[in-house]
Amino acid sequence: MKYFKLLLPLSITVALVFILNHKQGKIPPIGKFINPFTGFWQNAEPMKWNDATENLCRLQQEATVVFDDRLVPHVFAKTDEDMYYLQGYITAKYRLFQMEISTYVAGGRLTEIVGEAGLESDRLMRRTGMVYGAEKAQEFIEQDTASSKLINAYCKGVNDYISSLSAKDYPIEYKLLDFKPEEWKPIKVALLLKYMANMLSIFEYDIENTNFTNKYGMEAFHKLYPDFIKDEDPIVPKGTEWNFKTQNSKSEVSLVPRPSSLAPHHLSLATHNPQLTTNLYPNALPKPDEITGSNNWAVSGTKTKSGKPILCNDPHLRLTLPSIWYEMQLVSPNMNVYGATLPGSPAVIIGFNDSIAWGVTNAGRDVRDWVQVSEVQLQQATKRKEVYKMKGGKDFTEEVNYTEFGPIVFDENFGKAKSKQYLAMRWIAHLPSNEFKTFYQMNKGKNHEDYLAALNEYTCPGQNFVFASRSGDIAIKEQGKFPIMTEQNRFVRSSENKLPWSEYIPSEHNPHVKNPARGFVSSANQHPTDSTYPYYYPGLGVYENYRNRRINQLLTEANGIDAEFMKKMHSDNYNLHAKEAVPVLLTLLDKSSLTDSQKNIISSLEKWNYFNNPEEVAPVYFEVWWNNLRTLLWDEMMHEDLPMKQPNFYTTVQLLATDSSLVFYDNESTPAKESRSDIVNLSFRAIEDTLKSKYFTEVSEPYGTDETYERKNNGSHDWGTYKATKVAHMIPGLDAFSALNVYNGGNLGIINATNSSNGPSWRMVVDFGEMKAYTIYPGGQSGNPGSKFYKNGVDVWAKGEYHNTTFAQQSADLNSNKLFSVTYKPKK
Repeated sequence: MKYFKLLLPLSITVALVFILNHKQGKIPPIGKFINPFTGFWQNAEPMKWNDATENLCRLQQEATVVFDDRLVPHVFAKTDEDMYYLQGYITAKYRLFQMEISTYVAGGRLTEIVGEAGLESDRLMRRTGMVYGAEKAQEFIEQDTASSKLINAYCKGVNDYISSLSAKDYPIEYKLLDFKPEEWKPIKVALLLKYMANMLSIFEYDIENTNFTNKYGMEAFHKLYPDFIKDEDPIVPKGTEWNFKTQNSKSEVSLVPRPSSLAPHHLSLATHNPQLTTNLYPNALPKPDEITGSNNWAVSGTKTKSGKPILCNDPHLRLTLPSIWYEMQLVSPNMNVYGATLPGSPAVIIGFNDSIAWGVTNAGRDVRDWVQVSEVQLQQATKRKEVYKMKGGKDFTEEVNYTEFGPIVFDENFGKAKSKQYLAMRWIAHLPSNEFKTFYQMNKGKNHEDYLAALNEYTCPGQNFVFASRSGDIAIKEQGKFPIMTEQNRFVRSSENKLPWSEYIPSEHNPHVKNPARGFVSSANQHPTDSTYPYYYPGLGVYENYRNRRINQLLTEANGIDAEFMKKMHSDNYNLHAKEAVPVLLTLLDKSSLTDSQKNIISSLEKWNYFNNPEEVAPVYFEVWWNNLRTLLWDEMMHEDLPMKQPNFYTTVQLLATDSSLVFYDNESTPAKESRSDIVNLSFRAIEDTLKSKYFTEVSEPYGTDETYERKNNGSHDWGTYKATKVAHMIPGLDAFSALNVYNGGNLGIINATNSSNGPSWRMVVDFGEMKAYTIYPGGQSGNPGSKFYKNGVDVWAKGEYHNTTFAQQSADLNSNKLFSVTYKPKK
């Protein structure tokens, strides 16, 4: 009955959400959606779970799947093919809509579901070469018989589950959006992995950098976007000696200096390097303002209570329901592996077996280049016809031009590009690759040598793979196919520069370290190396500068570490950014003529211990002040038609502390010439107005006279309430299927990097001393919003708690926490 009570108001909610969000397309047949025989009523979960037997026509040998008390499937199969077949079958059973909508987005096919509302997104996906890259990957995978065989087995499992469904059995989202599942082909697996690569290839700002330098000059660029900082704490410890040399090491092409004047609104079209461009570009790929990132680390037995390594990982991604991850154990005669799988793709992506554990963070390396193509080269391009099937309307067709540099993304037909401005994008993900092979080999790996061999198969996106083994080794390696670069790769290049990537850093030269003297390895999206690394790579001004230092501080100071210490580290809310910024801001603040409420704000900040715990108020004041300040300081970089990257938090604090005359302090929207002190004080005095707009409905008097304002948000403005973390359903605006106002701490730049929409999508602690693992993610195993397993992990995750995993050697090991089991037999 609880499920039906939940869904009674949802029939109205989902209909309204669709109409409001997709007016351009065909309105879904609401009558069919609420039909008691075929509609959402049929998605009710069984009241109790029973053991069962199923016959599957493409299963080779009998297999067993035990679902534990959290609905985690433990697959016991006699061959790898059957194991992946069942992984596909079961994943489709619980996450089919999630798998499919991700490939529709990646493949530029949203118009088939939502009509014209999806066209701009679809065109961007096609023009960036998502499908092209997936096709290249699939062609490459087919040359590897073993990989192709296993991926096809997975797809067969997905398709056999789809074939077992009638319309009434479709997940509720299909009924809401009025479409049906289609065949799951190997190209969809490749496309899904390219989609992940696209999400994680965000550390390039060539267009933004070019706009900035052409407007403000190279001197200003180097000041605001330095390659390295003074507090650098890289992945490979500073001072590490490199045991290789390269002829191309740091062979930078000199850039003819542009005017160094920092006068706002100054446009420089003067002498320039002919290999770069002098244009201003109105388009850039969408990117987050600040990178949320991920953490991983491994500690050797020299620092643990047990004398054995412990490994931790928490990748930070957009928080969604269903969760981006699906927890699973896969057992065959070749492997026994447990961890986070990516719905739609075989193997475990982050996890452990009985010998090794591994985890990943984004490397942050620039793996895209932009080139302005000439009209002559445009005429020589290969035309690729793209047809967008339009639900409820006429199909849209265009030609995408593929040049020697890559597909032309922006031109006069897409975006806001000026006439004859053709921007092509070269992306590592367009190269043939087989990332599945990396994870397949890692899943059955036994030692450090196996780990390195698996990584040699990996291409894109660049990732930091942390490693620990039961035998005692720890290691970390930044892996990917990285082109040999010079500083000009930070900018849009002219097509006169006939230098498409031709050389790549050898895999054995990628930054890596094994068993360092300090007793731990770690990464948090910071620089992989110090400035002595023999190859040049762009610093970009986006590498993390806070989480990494906090992680390394805690691990350096600690000894006798156990799993409980690691769990607490995952939830550490210490705000190193605030610790370094608040004293600077308070020093620059004019404390005369303050109101009582402003004095209270200052007092709160002065007493703050810099932990962004949910019950604290000071983090709210700092967040509002900081956001106000950045808006005033970097207003020159906020023009919609001229994308630029704002300097990162660390650089901003350093400039405020050391540079009293930076011309960017002046606000271009006012006739006055503002100083550093002016913008610090203006942003501070705007705190109250910001909080009023969020928490109060105005009547007449200023903030602070409670009887004259109507309170919003239950009368609280502590950090957890202010941040109001949302774990959103994949369909935008579908709050009824989301987890709202999740109360927790953390923020950007904090180990617990949870803001309002992003955060740790999976937390894992693997302790080889206890031979135990602990996991949690903000969601649940089921993709059915009516299931008790849909979001049962959200509150556990928010509290910083974990589930004990059951790493079974055989199905009988799960008897004490079994929910139900299914015996799968080959269909005669």
